[in-house]
Amino acid sequence: MLGWALTFLVVALIAAALGFGGIAGASAGIAQILFVVFLILFVVAMIARAVRGRPPV
Repeated sequence: MLGWALTFLVVALIAAALGFGGIAGASAGIAQILFVVFLILFVVAMIARAVRGRPPV
């Protein structure tokens, strides 16, 4: 998921450099949403791992 967020971020940067504002804004929005989802899932996975008795990585 983090890979997809970085991909959309790169697409947004390239589109912004070329002057495509709408595409750049949409790609940046998607990248932000994917990054937040990644962070939430990462925290949930770390909590689940700690509850099972294994220390966090």
